[in-house]
Amino acid sequence: MEMNELKAITEGLLFASGDEGITVKQLARVLDVQGHTVEHLLEELKYDYDNTGRGMLLMQSHEVFHLTTKPEHSPYLKKLLETPQSTKMSQAALETLAIIAYQQPITRTEIEDIRGVKSDRPVQTLIARSLIEEVGRKEGAGRPILFATTKDFLTYFGLTSLEELPPLPDDINTDDLEEEADLFFDTFSEQIDQSNHR
Repeated sequence: MEMNELKAITEGLLFASGDEGITVKQLARVLDVQGHTVEHLLEELKYDYDNTGRGMLLMQSHEVFHLTTKPEHSPYLKKLLETPQSTKMSQAALETLAIIAYQQPITRTEIEDIRGVKSDRPVQTLIARSLIEEVGRKEGAGRPILFATTKDFLTYFGLTSLEELPPLPDDINTDDLEEEADLFFDTFSEQIDQSNHR
């Protein structure tokens, strides 16, 4: 496979890995190449992002690489989030928020296990709205990011503390993950609808 194609695939993998990011070892395994080849690809991508007027940056945190937007573009991203069409949250974002509220701190993978679908975009939406935040990393393989709700979350729902969240039924079947996600959503849906129409 040509280096340009490998670089394009690497870029796609970085994008798909979202805020969790991806390591050189993971990229080498997926691309079926040596680690030094991956490091070369990442150096080329970093150079491209830094020197060709692109809107993204390649960031490294410990051994994990991920894509992020350029800090100098943040006023435009903020303006996008403040546009009227983005004021109403999707059902996916609501489900994700409810899961985080009741299960925090929680990783994106754990959220996806409960929802049964990828949750990169809902998590990004909630971070952008300051309803959730990163609160550390979980011990173990890859040290995934842990998410929890923010003070803005409490304000948004008119709560003074997490203890005021509506209680969940005692007989919830934690083995039935899809049912659990639906229950979380149902618990919040009425409050969300009211908030969206303020």
